[in-house]
Amino acid sequence: MSAGLMNRLKWQDRILVNAVPQHTDFQVVPGDEITALLDAPAPQYPAQAGPLTVLYEDEHLLAVDKPAGMLIHPSRATLTGTLANRVLHHYETTGQKCAFHPITRLDRDTFGIVLLAKNSHIHALFTQQQEEKAIEKTYHALILGCPDTPEGLIDAPIARRELPSLLRYVNHEAGKPSLTRYQILEAKGAYSRVALQPITGRTHQLRVHCAHIGCPILGDPQYANGQSKALSETLGYFTQQLCARTLSFPHPITGEHMTLSSQLDV
Repeated sequence: MSAGLMNRLKWQDRILVNAVPQHTDFQVVPGDEITALLDAPAPQYPAQAGPLTVLYEDEHLLAVDKPAGMLIHPSRATLTGTLANRVLHHYETTGQKCAFHPITRLDRDTFGIVLLAKNSHIHALFTQQQEEKAIEKTYHALILGCPDTPEGLIDAPIARRELPSLLRYVNHEAGKPSLTRYQILEAKGAYSRVALQPITGRTHQLRVHCAHIGCPILGDPQYANGQSKALSETLGYFTQQLCARTLSFPHPITGEHMTLSSQLDV
């Protein structure tokens, strides 16, 4: 466990030796049973019933599908109607004392698989995996036109625009290194279906990179150009056609290699 988590558990009397709270300097002997209580306190937002597609679940992690148009987590302005509210309801109705620990996060209008840890320890292990780039993500998207080659690497540094804008753009001088692999899955004339793998994890990276190569994601309200706006309206796409399709990672406890797939797609 991380030092920070151990320190918090220690001062909250949540490390037990033979069911008695003890600190980490307590002398143990063979046969003692050591328990770390990882139950999380109730969050400051309500549980809320609603459809929830569970793709995988065990005692350590949960993977669900997030629909388009839904926020991941409540904010000061929005305490209900988010994925966190529905996941909390799922935990409560199944008798699990878990908090909402998202490992992967999606924009409001991006849909597909979201991976969650069930406690702080598992979250810390997944965070380490992310730092080691052991979690592989593949997205599917519908984009304007077609890239020049069937597959390739987009290497374009991304920077944040000046406040108050929250948008990003490619800036080779001030941007942070940003890499995305792409593969054309199906060319449909005016638009294409592609697989996108973010090697780095910059905000709006896939949307910015697709726009940068002249192939913005259809339905994207912020990084579209005139052609993609017109085509999106013709096809009836009014939210960005970007789906978190698969996640591959080693299970943080068993080490088993896992590949999870969304039931949604573009």
